[in-house]
Amino acid sequence: MNKILDGKKTSLRIKEEIKIKVDKLISEGHRPPHLAAILVGEDGASLTYVTNKVLSCKQVGFKSSLIRLPESISEDELLKEIKKLNVSEEIDGFIVQLPLPNHIDDEKVLLSISADKDVDGFHPENFGRMALNMESFIPATPFGIIELLERYNIDLNGKDTVIIGRSNIVGRPISILLSRKTKIGNSTVTVVHSRTKKLEFYTKNADIIVSALGVPGFLKGDMVKDGVIIVDVGITRVKDSSKKKGYAIKGDVDFDSVYEKASYITPVPGGVGPMTIASLLLNTLKAHKKSIA
Repeated sequence: MNKILDGKKTSLRIKEEIKIKVDKLISEGHRPPHLAAILVGEDGASLTYVTNKVLSCKQVGFKSSLIRLPESISEDELLKEIKKLNVSEEIDGFIVQLPLPNHIDDEKVLLSISADKDVDGFHPENFGRMALNMESFIPATPFGIIELLERYNIDLNGKDTVIIGRSNIVGRPISILLSRKTKIGNSTVTVVHSRTKKLEFYTKNADIIVSALGVPGFLKGDMVKDGVIIVDVGITRVKDSSKKKGYAIKGDVDFDSVYEKASYITPVPGGVGPMTIASLLLNTLKAHKKSIA
């Protein structure tokens, strides 16, 4: 049995489906969907992520715009750039790549993005609508996890799910999504974090574990039970002189020891990461359809 939940392969299939829909839209006389990204500063990891998103847009027939701004830009100037995108009739959705420089208030920036163009799904309006099971833009990484589980026909009904991490980007939204009364839902969700006592008690009894902690190799084989389903959201650059780039990408899960017990597991890289980008494209396509409705 193949245990791997292959996000890379699944995301390619989603991109093919999106490309067909985009070609149809264009054949009907509509402009292609347009995704923009704002990148502040020269952070290497952020540049890699944004570059991958731009490349993915090209693959599916989207138009993309990359707005690069200096790290020294003031908060007010950044907010002015966001306002331009909010009112542009040519832009369907956009993202502001995090992290931002320390002198800029992340929350203030995210609140300034129009909820109708918030394809990252971070705006409180979208988060609230998601929590109420209403139509919304779902945060891209949790959306990607849902898509991956659904396409592998993973049954969560009545299962015990443990989420490691409580961030607003992954932990909190995925805990809501996996407890909803939906096909990929109906599980009993527990959220554990840095202050949780006897954390291993919860992980050892979990049927499904979603780890979004950001600590490489945190979850070991002796912390899980046989047959567990593992979704590793962690993606950390770890120095590795044997690698050409000087670093390796590591997940939260000690893959080799956990793999022996897992019934399904996502690899890092090639698991959740590609699904996040695919979900961003799905959200942009949804925003485009609203704009031409």
